[in-house]
Amino acid sequence: MRIEEGTAVLVMPGRWTSTMELLAVEAAGRGMAVRRAEESGLVGPAHWYGGPVAGAGLADRLGFALLEPVDGWLAELPEEFTGRQVRAATVAEAWALDRPTFVKPPRDKSFPADVYADGSRLPSDLDPVTPVLLSEVVTFAAEYRLFLLDGRIAAASRYAVFGRLDPRPLGTDRAVAAEITEFADRLVAVAGHTLPSAVVVDVGQLLDPYRPGHRWAVVEANMAWFSHAYAADPARVLDVVLRAAGPRERLLPGDLAFVRH
Repeated sequence: MRIEEGTAVLVMPGRWTSTMELLAVEAAGRGMAVRRAEESGLVGPAHWYGGPVAGAGLADRLGFALLEPVDGWLAELPEEFTGRQVRAATVAEAWALDRPTFVKPPRDKSFPADVYADGSRLPSDLDPVTPVLLSEVVTFAAEYRLFLLDGRIAAASRYAVFGRLDPRPLGTDRAVAAEITEFADRLVAVAGHTLPSAVVVDVGQLLDPYRPGHRWAVVEANMAWFSHAYAADPARVLDVVLRAAGPRERLLPGDLAFVRH
């Protein structure tokens, strides 16, 4: 099907997730053309929602730039925001671990992010120089996904309770929403310059066995163009996705340092 010149295009992989379906409906409602990555004759400029490998392969041809946080972002945050010790390392260093540690790849899914009893439990076929994040083991009572645009929460959703999937719109609990907004504002005030203008930050209620109640902490940061919306407003999620993976010529100067290469 021919796309009229000047029509904005949203490209996604052929196998759609529930988030892709929601974004496709919203994009079409805005007059955008929605196309599958496998279609022939695709031309840019375009926007992308999908995996990093396919996205990187299409970025130059379709003219979009993929924004993402730097690998060591979480490890460089002050502990007042992480609530735990986090450090950037390599797979080789992770193999040498002798105590339970939460280990995850910073950006891809090359191995499952999980608590490993020691380094011997990690896959042995990984490249030793592959970057990883190492975190002390903590318990998050509930986890929330924040889609940030220009340092403000554009859309948000709870996605897990004690590690189990349990999506719920953030607005259903005003007290929690207020606490998260206050925490996000403090985070952006201190570290907003270390994030792209469109990004996902997951936060959680961190339980402390030595203190009553909970405190808020950052779980991780992710690419908006590869993050599940859960129960967040798809219209606002799409706003963030379009900025996070859009035409290269529309890049904001401050986002140049966060373009995936």
